[in-house]
Amino acid sequence: MKLKITGPRPLSGLVTVGGAKNASLKIMAASLLAGGPCKLMGIPQIADVNTMAGVLRGLGATVDFHQDGSIVIDPSGVNKLEPSEELVIRMRASIQVMGPLLARFGYVKTRQPGGCNIGPRPIDLHLKGFSALGAEIREEYGYVSARASKLRGAEILLDIPSVGATENIMTAACLAEGTTILRNAAREPEIVDEQNFLNRLGANIRGAGTDTIKIEGVKGLRATDYTVIPDRVEAATFMTAIAVAGGEARIENTIPEHQQALIAKLRETGVEIMEGDNHVIAKKPWQKRLRAANIRTLPYPGFPTDVQPQFVAAMSLAEGTSEIIEGVFPLRFKYTEELTKMGAKVTVDGKQAVITGVPALHGTTLEAPDLRGGAALILAALAAEGVTELSGIEHIDRGYEDLPGKLSLLGASIERIDMTTKRQAG
Repeated sequence: MKLKITGPRPLSGLVTVGGAKNASLKIMAASLLAGGPCKLMGIPQIADVNTMAGVLRGLGATVDFHQDGSIVIDPSGVNKLEPSEELVIRMRASIQVMGPLLARFGYVKTRQPGGCNIGPRPIDLHLKGFSALGAEIREEYGYVSARASKLRGAEILLDIPSVGATENIMTAACLAEGTTILRNAAREPEIVDEQNFLNRLGANIRGAGTDTIKIEGVKGLRATDYTVIPDRVEAATFMTAIAVAGGEARIENTIPEHQQALIAKLRETGVEIMEGDNHVIAKKPWQKRLRAANIRTLPYPGFPTDVQPQFVAAMSLAEGTSEIIEGVFPLRFKYTEELTKMGAKVTVDGKQAVITGVPALHGTTLEAPDLRGGAALILAALAAEGVTELSGIEHIDRGYEDLPGKLSLLGASIERIDMTTKRQAG
């Protein structure tokens, strides 16, 4: 499958953001703690959600997708404590089943996780937290296991504010005896969302969204219904698409408070952003060039690493020189090799990229190296002169709910091409 994108064309209209990928996957995993079926609403229809459903089914849970877009997960039949090796290698978020399985059954064994190759993402902080709660950790031959007859609350200080470790330790501590205090915790909105879900199950957690989270262990958890928050990265991608291609779009189902670092930078470059209660409007004259701007990616509430590639696509067309420092994932600049094929001037040195803006980009044949890098190449193609063919779009479908289709609603000339059918026809 490829995308064929013809530009340049300005965008206009209304687009609705789906549920947060990074919240949905973690909440699906956390549902293993529930005392009965959980109905989850707002879950995006993306490949990673299907993968997580496969992980849960492999453990013995039932996962039913309903026509209204909801998912019902019943963990009562879980009878296996080793998630599918194939699925764990495919998706990093599968590691999030460790905390719930350890809390509920006292044991879990898994393969080291996979995912996008954007730099080292070890799980040592997850394991450090489990160990502090009383689990015995064993690592050998690419596998890791955790075992505990009883988990007990503890004070845990994370070396860095890891999102994944914060979430996994939260779920493990829900059923631990006593109080767990997690310091230097990550502060992302998705962690607040998981806290809210767990508390709806009957957990006793306070402090998510700050650097200190307090978990009072409880005896058991119940079932619940829950709606996940909107996907802030999808919303950011649409805002940045307006910066790249020009035009005006109303982006519904987004929380502006989650976007402040990006909104400030887009305004600095010359994009007009109007904030509503549950939407933003992004506007930039089609033929007006952006102003260059510098960013450094940081954990929330800093500029998000997941939006860095899209912002670089915008800066490749800006007037002046921009400096981008990647402070989270050092290998995140792989996509810039593809961007330069379009005529962008990007120089990468380790964690730093220098972009000298050019007046125009040109369509060509490209391959998406990862999820967010692939999104950046789509945005660049929207503004490029001529036709761009982009392969590797399975990366993009992992994390976006039909990004090409939603951009088409805004007027983009973008279509999927089934290369298998094309070859058979030839």
